[in-house]
Amino acid sequence: MRPAQLSTILDREFLSAREGHHTPVMLWGPPGVGKSQIVSQIAERHAVPVIDVRLSQMEPSDLRGIPFRVENRVEWAAPSLLPDEDRHGKYGILFLDEITSSPPSVSAAAYQLILDRRLGDYFVPSGWAIFAAGNRQGDRGVTYAMPSPLANRFSHFEVEANLDDWVVWAFEHGIDERLVGFLRYKPERLFDFDPSRHPIAFPSPRSWEFASRALKKFEDLPELLLPALQSCVGASAGLELHAFVRNLERMPDLEAILAGEEVPLPEDIDIQYAVASSLVGRAIRNQEKIGAVLDYADKFPLREMGIMMVFDIHKAVGQRLFSVPQFSKWANAVADTMLYQR
Repeated sequence: MRPAQLSTILDREFLSAREGHHTPVMLWGPPGVGKSQIVSQIAERHAVPVIDVRLSQMEPSDLRGIPFRVENRVEWAAPSLLPDEDRHGKYGILFLDEITSSPPSVSAAAYQLILDRRLGDYFVPSGWAIFAAGNRQGDRGVTYAMPSPLANRFSHFEVEANLDDWVVWAFEHGIDERLVGFLRYKPERLFDFDPSRHPIAFPSPRSWEFASRALKKFEDLPELLLPALQSCVGASAGLELHAFVRNLERMPDLEAILAGEEVPLPEDIDIQYAVASSLVGRAIRNQEKIGAVLDYADKFPLREMGIMMVFDIHKAVGQRLFSVPQFSKWANAVADTMLYQR
């Protein structure tokens, strides 16, 4: 399932906790696909804390707590890492990450916590949602088969990398626009993980964020830029991105385009993708320039590229796009293409 759909599901599950019909959710997926990021976004949206419990690093007693004697009985001191309404707030997310990497003895200790929302005398506050995440057994992570009793305590969803969803996130989080253009040009490179090859660095939504940082840090050191990119996304993808960025020296004057001047469209398709993503980023940051970007979007011989640009702008600015005078002209020009695709 694509991240945007899962975000809606987790949002509803979070809100349902306070209403008493929350179902714990298990997110499955390969490394770097964005499982933890989706959970963090839900917490940010609702301004609530996330308690990230890495079960792979725990012993059973870390969850159950430690016993202590009270007169002639034994009671348990609940661990401070578990949600407490007085210390952490009335609402939040308990995130059991790396649950498939935890030893069976630890996952067994989590059974009651997940289904009954309690461990002995400890209770998870009613306004807290329980989410978990882990890698599949074929992903070459340290994984254990999830026991059936534990699996039956969750609803299960598999996270898939999706370029459109990633691009929306990238523009929101300041990812280098040249990198966005590269992945629009080479969409198959968003996620390229083959566990049979024993990769160390490989392309994933997470590692492309690292590559964006590398572009900013090493752009002024040409001799280091290529190895820096390859260290993030692997030798092949890093080489392709490096070549793409170097080729952008032939980019047209973007400021002239935004000023409404007549600027010829580059002939090379890779440069066109770079221009498109750069103009989208500028339109999002300065919405007064949306009209000029729409005018230029009409120049692309590949209609789908202009549609892609408008889609990305709409995801960022919403209904504001429809009030721009140039939008009607652009929509009429591509109506036949959009109807055909539908």
